[in-house]
Amino acid sequence: MPSCSPDCCLLQAVEIINIFSEDGMGKVVEIPADMTARDLCQLLVYKGHCVDDNSWALVEHHPLLGLERCLEDHELVVQVQASMTSEGRFLFRKNYAKYEFFRNPLNFFPEHMVAWCQETNGAIPPSQLLQNFLNSSSCPEIQGFLYVKEMGRKSWKKLYVFLRRSGLYFSTKGTSKEPRHLQLLADLEDSNVFTVTTGKKLHSAPTDYEFCIKPNKRTELKELRMLCTEDEQSRTSWMTAFRLFKYGIVLYQNYKIPQQRKTLSHFSTPVRSVSENSLVAMDFSGRIGRVIDNPLEAQSAAMEEGYAWRKRSQRMNILGSPSPLHPCVLSSVIHRTQLWFHGRITREESHRMIHQQGQVDGLFLLRDSQSNPKAFVLTLCHHQKIKHFQILPCEEDGQIFFSLDDGSTKFTDLIQLVEFYQLNRGVLPCKLKHPCTLVAL
Repeated sequence: MPSCSPDCCLLQAVEIINIFSEDGMGKVVEIPADMTARDLCQLLVYKGHCVDDNSWALVEHHPLLGLERCLEDHELVVQVQASMTSEGRFLFRKNYAKYEFFRNPLNFFPEHMVAWCQETNGAIPPSQLLQNFLNSSSCPEIQGFLYVKEMGRKSWKKLYVFLRRSGLYFSTKGTSKEPRHLQLLADLEDSNVFTVTTGKKLHSAPTDYEFCIKPNKRTELKELRMLCTEDEQSRTSWMTAFRLFKYGIVLYQNYKIPQQRKTLSHFSTPVRSVSENSLVAMDFSGRIGRVIDNPLEAQSAAMEEGYAWRKRSQRMNILGSPSPLHPCVLSSVIHRTQLWFHGRITREESHRMIHQQGQVDGLFLLRDSQSNPKAFVLTLCHHQKIKHFQILPCEEDGQIFFSLDDGSTKFTDLIQLVEFYQLNRGVLPCKLKHPCTLVAL
């Protein structure tokens, strides 16, 4: 038989992938067979002209099963696609919580959930916590009560469950850890952990905080191991522990790679980073600029700048604006160009978006108010709870301003308001840090 030419072999190595954005629109992408999820996200960021803040993710989504998970950065996209059913699809969206454990490992897991093998006598120095989770020779375990759905039945049982490197087990006798009382629920090696998005409706789950362990193959509903927790923090802890035990040091390397600014093998693209650290209060009143470290001084400077901005706008009102848009008109529409503004979405839709993008502190969006046509709403996540703050218009000297603290702090437009609360917490439970963003492919 004639041998395959290099060009022919190259063509055979290219695969077709369908990617969907959250508006339901799809895009066909040709990728090499060895392209990882991280590289594909970088490619989509580059083609979509998005800001690359290392928070984009490729999501494996199964609408009929009500399941989704973020692919790990090192996973080969083609291999994952081969294990998906015909109804499965890839979504491209933000996920700010992907590596939250590595940003704050000491306070991530509730203390009562973490146990260690007998050799350690239960005493692990805090400085060694991360190393012990990543070290394959150590033997940490996550423990606690979970609701477990019986296979092939609609009923749920509350069981004491242990997650170890060897698998997920439950005790047949209370909280006993004796080997004779432990039964295997699921294996880690050939499975992945998914968030369940339709738990109460599809599976009659006892709470809203359901997740499942799915084998790495084309799976029927009855083969899924459905689990449920009492709250969001517990669900996040169990799912993160599953990923840590399954991937270990590889997960940490995935987290560190963007910080090292490594060049991608398949293409190159300029990397821009947007973070809280890039926003600092500055004082330019002297001969040289200086960073304002004192939070009270920073807040005072920001309010003075806002007042000066308003005075300039007032003078422009009197003298006539050089812009084709009147300042009052401009301030009422300019926010609609911002990625964090989502127009006339409902309260429920804002909750869904925050949930999907990670529920980390400072994740936020702005939207039109449903109850007041002249007002807006800031939707903000703090401690995995979603809170809403109404932004009301107020008039002063014939000009409209916006405020979310009953007029104590006023802004000429919503962009100025957002920039202020990115620097200052003010009346909010935390600063605005991560904009909830949708992208059209």
